Amino acid sequence: MIIQKRQTLIYIIAALLVTDFVFLGYMPSRQRLKSVKQARAKQLHVIAKASAENKQRLLLEQQLQSLQRLVTNYEKKVPTERDLGLFLKHIANLMTKHNLNEQVVAPAKEIEADGLNCIPVDIKCKGKLTQLFEFYNDLAELDRLVRIEQVTLVNDDAFSGIVDMHTKAVIYYRTQKKQV
Repeated sequence: MIIQKRQTLIYIIAALLVTDFVFLGYMPSRQRLKSVKQARAKQLHVIAKASAENKQRLLLEQQLQSLQRLVTNYEKKVPTERDLGLFLKHIANLMTKHNLNEQVVAPAKEIEADGLNCIPVDIKCKGKLTQLFEFYNDLAELDRLVRIEQVTLVNDDAFSGIVDMHTKAVIYYRTQKKQV
């Protein structure tokens, strides 16, 4: 009987140890492992999201730098003064430089807007295509923004290589906004 009592006591202690292991060791450890796996998955998701956002940030920074360069060029190429005479002189000098004939540079009526005005300019001349293309290249490199709206090239009747060129262009200048 004492042996049976000892065996029963050993079984009870073993059952208590197994129960203790399962309920106080294994189950909480399993729950913590599950929580750790969930936290790790969340961290990996946050890291992936941050990596994607970092790539987007880099793209946005590049766009910002590009826009800042564009704005800087705008500030440089759109003067605050009208300077129409100086611009017309530059055009005439470019035409002379490229040996273009029958030069006509005629500004039209100025169009005023709030903070930005524009002056349409008609440009006409004759020359070879190579001379005209060199003229346009130099025109693009001027220190003032020139928008070409229309270009018409017409061969002469004899097809001698001389082309009549008519260009409608627009130049801009900024005005100071009136303080109220």
